[in-house]
Amino acid sequence: MQRRKFLKKSGLSTAGILSAPILASCKTEPKTKNIVTTNSTIKPIVIATWNVPNATAEAWKVLEKKGNALDAVEAGVKMEEADINNQSVGKGGRPDRDGNVTLDACIMDQNGNCGAVVYMQNVTHAISVARKVMEDTPHVMLAGLGAEKFAYDKGFPKENLLTEKSKAEWSEWKKESKYAPVINIENHDTIGMLAIDTNGDISGACTTSGMAYKMAGRIGDSPVIGSGLFVDNEIGGATATGQGEEIVKTVGSFLVVELMRQGWSPQKACEEAVNRIIKNDPNYKDIQVGYIAVNKKGETGGYCIHPGFSYRVYSEEGHENITSKSYL
Repeated sequence: MQRRKFLKKSGLSTAGILSAPILASCKTEPKTKNIVTTNSTIKPIVIATWNVPNATAEAWKVLEKKGNALDAVEAGVKMEEADINNQSVGKGGRPDRDGNVTLDACIMDQNGNCGAVVYMQNVTHAISVARKVMEDTPHVMLAGLGAEKFAYDKGFPKENLLTEKSKAEWSEWKKESKYAPVINIENHDTIGMLAIDTNGDISGACTTSGMAYKMAGRIGDSPVIGSGLFVDNEIGGATATGQGEEIVKTVGSFLVVELMRQGWSPQKACEEAVNRIIKNDPNYKDIQVGYIAVNKKGETGGYCIHPGFSYRVYSEEGHENITSKSYL
């Protein structure tokens, strides 16, 4: 339940996009403090937002058999999409204000290929549909009815994603709801996962049902390559969770990877990405954002605004839930 309270009530009124270039950010601290110094490499390894041991364990099953990172992250996040007790992804996700469960997801492989679906209904495994978009179409992103039809064409079954529990909570919310462009509902989190396989290749996946009781059509950062997820096989990968609007404005996951390219550790890169949001948004105390990252050496990091965020790491060194450091 701790991770279910991740997001504070917040509004959409925010400051504009921070325009300071990435190179300027490197001047905030002496670069020598951020340079990666580890000589050994940890692989295989999987890291995921939140305490999702079933998801990371499923991904590890693939990795320990010398499977590839792409298969691992897909298998891992599918565990959460199928879990109706996780009301933030897949089947059982909380609906929008009209009572429709809509899913967003994206996936990215070691070659820079990527695929995404947004605002898709009636199909549980959005991450697998996103992979089909990547592998079987010339496109990167499919939306709404187009994504849903594509999923059926690929053999995915049509399912009712609104469980009785989520429906009852939505009915209770409607008693005092006001349909206005203000995000005023708690309880939202995204499952993002990154993996490095025995070959040293990196892939990532990100899936969500979006913010609970959002306005119909709202899309956050999760399916947006560069915002909710980014992978560069030469450098590392990053993924995000929390207030998607703020992550999109700073292209957060891409920023983390670019900082790692300049020598920053995954931890320091995640911290700087959060700091960009804090510097730019006077209302940062009313929102939550968290990042996780892994570099080519298998070093990991995570950082968030408010306490309460954690992430899972699974490698040959063990399976651990790590409490993220926070700004506040």
